[in-house]
Amino acid sequence: MVSDAHEGLKAAAAKALSATWQRCRVHFMRNALAHVPKGQRQMVAALIRTAFAETDTERAAAQWRDVADRLRERYPRLGALMDEAEADVLAHMGFPKAHRPQLHSTNPLERLNREIKRRADAVGIFPNDRAVIRLAGAILMEQSDEWAVQRRYMALEHLAAVSEDHKRLPAIAVA
Repeated sequence: MVSDAHEGLKAAAAKALSATWQRCRVHFMRNALAHVPKGQRQMVAALIRTAFAETDTERAAAQWRDVADRLRERYPRLGALMDEAEADVLAHMGFPKAHRPQLHSTNPLERLNREIKRRADAVGIFPNDRAVIRLAGAILMEQSDEWAVQRRYMALEHLAAVSEDHKRLPAIAVA
């Protein structure tokens, strides 16, 4: 599960979903750059991104710690934040390389929410709650079909290699 660092969402992922949790890189960068003066944000963001450019877990973690140590002198709160967030921000590195871009942020979910909002705004006023649910449900089904068939957001064959319950993956993965 991917989200910002909301403690309730983290607890729900662990308890209800029995899922691992990935801190959204975009949200983390916003939080991190809040500890840096505006004139230094581009440089600091570039330094942090060097860890994201690494291809394996060990090298990404080593680069993360190196960047945190280099920034700690000037920005101690940022160094502490990086120490605290390392495992959460780099959690996606444990998945197949092909899936990492889809797992490191909440962008797909935010895109879906924007689409629901755009279509609801076009309607304007709904006669009742069921009408809103019907519209949102139709959009969700449409997006699910599009991602499963046309875009193949994630190759389920690759996920089977890391899934404990790979026998229950949908048959559409074969299509």
